Amino acid sequence: MYEQQQEHGGEREPTASESGAGPEAGTGPGPGPAVRPLDGFTVGVTAARRAEELGALLERRGAQVLHAPALRIVPLPDDTELLAVTRDLIEHVPDIVIATTAIGFRGWIEAAEGWGLGESLLDRLTGVELLARGPKVRGAIRAAGLTEKWSPASESMAEVLDRLLAEGVAGRRVALQLHGEPLPGFVEALRAGGAEVVGVPVYRWMPPEDIGPVDRLLDAVTGRGLDAVTFTSAPAAASLLRRAGERGIREEVLAALRGEVLPVCVGPVTAVPLQAEDVPTLQPERFRLGPLVQLLCRELPGRVRPLPVAGRRLEIRGHAVVLDGELRPVPPAGMALLRALARRPGWVVSRADLLRALPGAGRDEHAVETAMARLRVALGAPKLIQTVVKRGYRLSLDPRAETDKYGGE
Repeated sequence: MYEQQQEHGGEREPTASESGAGPEAGTGPGPGPAVRPLDGFTVGVTAARRAEELGALLERRGAQVLHAPALRIVPLPDDTELLAVTRDLIEHVPDIVIATTAIGFRGWIEAAEGWGLGESLLDRLTGVELLARGPKVRGAIRAAGLTEKWSPASESMAEVLDRLLAEGVAGRRVALQLHGEPLPGFVEALRAGGAEVVGVPVYRWMPPEDIGPVDRLLDAVTGRGLDAVTFTSAPAAASLLRRAGERGIREEVLAALRGEVLPVCVGPVTAVPLQAEDVPTLQPERFRLGPLVQLLCRELPGRVRPLPVAGRRLEIRGHAVVLDGELRPVPPAGMALLRALARRPGWVVSRADLLRALPGAGRDEHAVETAMARLRVALGAPKLIQTVVKRGYRLSLDPRAETDKYGGE
């Protein structure tokens, strides 16, 4: 419950095999380039930090990326609250200091040096029980010339809490480096055990200066223009839902995240604001960017049901199709028609129903014919979609597959 928000510390850089920097995986034997796992899918990225890295990992695997930082981090080198806390900890040395993020610990030391308090702070920290949440935090501690006493193998704040409570904290002063938002459950448990807890607020979360990208991402979620959204911190997830509420589309966003749009979080704490709204989420076993991308590479293609159509193998992805292992981009109108046909493969779908599926098509069924012609060109295989005179269109599902599906002899 108390793991650090993974966007801010504890991660090591993903290896080539974890991040997708190695050879690209493919699904097709065709003459063109192999289809990458995320080809044809669009993924939203809400991260404020390491967003370019995450976006590059996704794009390397074929995804289109919509980047919309849901928050920005405001450092506090001139913050009066941080200055007051630093002076207090120098004058009244704590028994235990818990460093939760590398960026936060470094920022604290740098701010203290700017105030002329760096040497005094480091001197005090030398004599305390210094706990580091993860390997990246350990690196920041050692770079400052200090040595941590202990670090949890799980990189979990829950393990830190268990250790402290097992040792006993009654009468002890504990300084907790915050990571952008309070850790109320953690703090309350320590105080219930008799500890005095001092929060060290090294940075704050603020809304992004430009809210436009967030609004575009929300519109893409409600319009099902995204296949997945990634979250690397709980505050980012909460901020996105807060903005949706401000726009009056919170329920529409939640409905999309519970259905067609896959929410993927880097860890269980990151998922808490979504799970509180009954949004099921996926998380990698290891809370890193590389495994998060690997998870998407498995899950998104796995959600696509291949269709045997006119002797071909058809996969309908977010904004493209894979036909016999070859990626074929399809215009948005064509994708809308294809999805409508694929909901009942082999069955005739009327022009009126297809017109309703077209975005902004109005009442003219001629728009269906125009979009259908373009779709057939994009597919490069006109026989995939059959015109049924005076009735509509159908996917040319192979007879054996249709028999299997509908229970025929």
